[in-house]
Amino acid sequence: MSNKRTISVVAALMVALFLANPHKSLAQAGDTLVVYANGPSIDEVISADTTNSGMQAHQVYKLVSRDTTYLWLGPITVKSNFEVIGVLGSDGRPPCIQAGVLTDGSLPYYLFVLNGAHTVATFKNLYLTGRAPNNTINASNVNGIGSFIQVSADSVKLYVDNVIFEDMPNEAIGYTGNYDDFFITNCKFRNLISATEWYSGEGLRNASDLAKADTIIMDDNTFMAVNCYDVCPIWFTNYLQFDHNTDIFSFTGPPLGIWEITDAKIDNNMFYGSWCGGITYLEYIQFWNEVHSLAISSIIDLDTLTETQAKVFDPADSSNPNLLWLAEAKRTIEVKNNNYFMPDTVLGFWKAYDDTAHGNDSLMFPTWMNDRTAHMFNDPTQWPGFVQSGNTFVDPGFGPSIDNMLYPNEGDGVGIFKYFMDIRGNTASTDVYGYQIQNVTGTNWIPQWPLPELQDMQYSNGSLKTGGTDGKPVGDMGWFSGGYTGVVKTPAQVPNKFTLYNAYPNPFNPSTTIKVSLAHSGMASLKIYNVLGQLVRVVDQGFKEPGEYVYNVNMDNLSSGVYFYRLEQGSQMMTKKMMLLMLISSESCTIFRGKLHS
Repeated sequence: MSNKRTISVVAALMVALFLANPHKSLAQAGDTLVVYANGPSIDEVISADTTNSGMQAHQVYKLVSRDTTYLWLGPITVKSNFEVIGVLGSDGRPPCIQAGVLTDGSLPYYLFVLNGAHTVATFKNLYLTGRAPNNTINASNVNGIGSFIQVSADSVKLYVDNVIFEDMPNEAIGYTGNYDDFFITNCKFRNLISATEWYSGEGLRNASDLAKADTIIMDDNTFMAVNCYDVCPIWFTNYLQFDHNTDIFSFTGPPLGIWEITDAKIDNNMFYGSWCGGITYLEYIQFWNEVHSLAISSIIDLDTLTETQAKVFDPADSSNPNLLWLAEAKRTIEVKNNNYFMPDTVLGFWKAYDDTAHGNDSLMFPTWMNDRTAHMFNDPTQWPGFVQSGNTFVDPGFGPSIDNMLYPNEGDGVGIFKYFMDIRGNTASTDVYGYQIQNVTGTNWIPQWPLPELQDMQYSNGSLKTGGTDGKPVGDMGWFSGGYTGVVKTPAQVPNKFTLYNAYPNPFNPSTTIKVSLAHSGMASLKIYNVLGQLVRVVDQGFKEPGEYVYNVNMDNLSSGVYFYRLEQGSQMMTKKMMLLMLISSESCTIFRGKLHS
């Protein structure tokens, strides 16, 4: 692929104007810069479009080229509000940003680095690939280094919608800032596989292990051939929602690294062949799983809080001798209407391997919930906020190409079983598994479109097609109909104003209905706070078209009292008050680190 490119005439004139007069911004914040792929690398274009204070001269960068890729040769570090929006083709194809080859033959590690505290960043309609024009991906011996999007500042709001992340052996999205918000919707994470670092390659990851997130919403995403976690906040997150996602043949570790999460909803997800690499006892004690989970990990794996974590989660009771009991009783975890299935071929392979292994080399087979996790859900006295129901364990009936990942197959690498033996036999070098791994050829390569798994992802199991808590398909709904709003949208005329209606009934016990009107498209949120200003529920958040939306809000497991519900879109905000008339008693708990009492 040629590196000789020219920027659009409009963009070139604007950049030249700015460089000639560095003390004047190119345009008012919020203006759009159109960027074509036949110019300098995209990092060069966007990095040049800055003011003398280092802020972006434009807020929105619109990518319009789809007949060739945008090359990326270094990090795009931004400190101000920032949007990268791709213009879709008539067939739905998004523009593609592709890693380029540097002069020393290496590839860049980071694409976007968000380094402005209290800023908002949006990425929509993009195809991001770490596979370079020479058909290589980044080095596999740099575990934890590199990502397409890195959030390095505090209190950043990140919106990612309809983005494909492919061929990144480390994190697709990583964060080291504190109290950041993440809203990841309708995305596809494909082939995040490292040849040797099988604990690397993840969807959304707390890259410092210490960062504290505010809100994480991940809805309607697919994770296919991901080495490790789909999402791994480690522990502290004010609220996590993982809803209508599909995980297929992730290799190691539970799909959700949420051992000490305190407030989460894990609903309507499809876990197929998840954690197909298993874990040996020796790996369990050598790596960091044991630090977080005192039982061998499972697909849904939770454990008790440490004293330090309990003090952060429940500062009001930090000096109370019953702190651990009180904190556990305040955790709220919902796990509903998920489906988990491990193909018989994988179970048979595990058994055959285990029959030939000895001692510490024997496999520990992942289960749906380990004993400690199940105990917490089965003890409503000590964990009143832990609720599970409607979870199933049936074969969804994916198309035949999905299981092809198990074996050497054209486009799928060496297959999962060969990769498994390479890892366990210390013979791993460059071999990977995946699904229809892209092969970059020619001078004007673009990724395959539509995605080759489109047809085979539309599973055949009829009960699962209506098995969600909302009556919709379990897993990523986008494979069936392009996605849903998740709420009832009134098919009326577009509203002419931004409105938050009174909740009805109010007071209520335990649920009420809230109606909102949006006059314009854009990111919007409906959140509920207590009288201390603490976030207690994220009712909905994401990109919304103009219209009226009706939400049924359940406040079960929260204490009686006054709450405030807030609707936000851009600079507009409305807040109203409601009252919950319900009491939940908190009982002491008797399961902590190192002991389990029934």
